[in-house]
Amino acid sequence: MSSLLYYTLPALSSYVMLSIFFLRRPRLLHTPWVSAFCPRLGAHRGGSGERLENTMEAMENAVAQRADLLELDCQLTRDGVVVVSHDKDLSRQSGVNRDVGSLDFEELPLYKEELEVYFSPGHFAHGSDRHMVRLEDVFRRFPRMPISVEVKEQNEELIRKIAGLVRHYERDEITIWASEKSSVMKKCKAANPEMPTAFTISRGFWVLLLYYLGLLPFISIPERFLISFLPTIINRTYFPFSCSGLNQLAAVVSKCLCYPAPHQAHHEEKSDPTPGAARGAGGILVP
Repeated sequence: MSSLLYYTLPALSSYVMLSIFFLRRPRLLHTPWVSAFCPRLGAHRGGSGERLENTMEAMENAVAQRADLLELDCQLTRDGVVVVSHDKDLSRQSGVNRDVGSLDFEELPLYKEELEVYFSPGHFAHGSDRHMVRLEDVFRRFPRMPISVEVKEQNEELIRKIAGLVRHYERDEITIWASEKSSVMKKCKAANPEMPTAFTISRGFWVLLLYYLGLLPFISIPERFLISFLPTIINRTYFPFSCSGLNQLAAVVSKCLCYPAPHQAHHEEKSDPTPGAARGAGGILVP
């Protein structure tokens, strides 16, 4: 037993010291990503806090407010048009109990006259523009605006068409693949590997595990962006209480996930972006 400790303890101590050393100096092992853009203010759902979500009016207003990233979700219509829509089911957005995929683009209903802001329950957005828009129209209107495109389901036709549009409009470096599911992200990267990717949920927890095991300094991270919720958002949206300890925990988690510093964006309210900045966020993603 004593001989085992004689060899194990020095080896473990050396491992811990090397891990800490390279964790603090990741550039000795890894070449940092050179991003084509560095967003500071992103518009969630195209700017849903001030205008109707995902409308052209909301995006134009977000750009006028000096946003430098649009966060969008995409769906596919029956006639194969990629449209900007958060929900597959149109009930919440339009009051029509139909899926986007069951209608042609010209048959899509108008948005409701007001929509509740997702991260601000009880607050409603209004706008004169109630039309759903094609992703292609967004690319044409904002040719050099960085955009995060989230794909929620394993719809290979949708993924293939998004990848094709990005190539056609030469936006590979300024359009981000985003998805909560690693299985979907795998298909996205296969469709257009030139586009930068954001962390999926499982990948985020995997990197966190590697951090606490001390292995993270020796692992290459292909993702370039982390989009995360702040605890103030989680508590207000999903729980009836606020916990300062949870805020501190999120600061540790987000800093761990950012090694070796992919660009980080936090969901936060536009009225108070300070908490996100205080936690080391590279950008704030507002409603």
